[in-house]
Amino acid sequence: MRKAGRRRLVLGLLLTGSALLLARPGLAQDAAPTGKKILTISGKIGAGQAGAKVAFDLSRLESLPQRSFTTQTPWQDKPVQFSGPLLRDVLASVKAQGSQLKAIALNDYKVSIPVSDSLRFDVVLALRINGELIPVRHKGPLFVVYPYDSDEELRNTLYYSRSIWQLKAIEVE
Repeated sequence: MRKAGRRRLVLGLLLTGSALLLARPGLAQDAAPTGKKILTISGKIGAGQAGAKVAFDLSRLESLPQRSFTTQTPWQDKPVQFSGPLLRDVLASVKAQGSQLKAIALNDYKVSIPVSDSLRFDVVLALRINGELIPVRHKGPLFVVYPYDSDEELRNTLYYSRSIWQLKAIEVE
């Protein structure tokens, strides 16, 4: 085989192999984050693979569409702006297939959040408060925030209790 023919064959095999790797379910989403891992999602995600887990670093979360809103919370003395990806976009990025989320904080506090909340309301996984990354000592690095001022129904203890801060993991059930 001539040199040019061999090069085309090798290039073709490489391209075919790359396409097969990219087409395999879960591979792209299971890639290890390059920065510090701040969120892990596991459970009923992907193509139903048992034990599937997806890790997110800051840049991966920031690569998703971002949403911002200003709202009053019981934890701040005045309205503040929260920004980050919508919870429904994060769940869609891992192909979540459950109806309940078990949200887990850094101190292992757990709360259940119905997946339907993420579809019904613009729930944000806040990375920033007033444009600044949220440090751990101020409820970061992730804070589940509902747009409380957008709907009177959201201004009650049920939704406040689902607003977990220092979020580190979500198990899709």
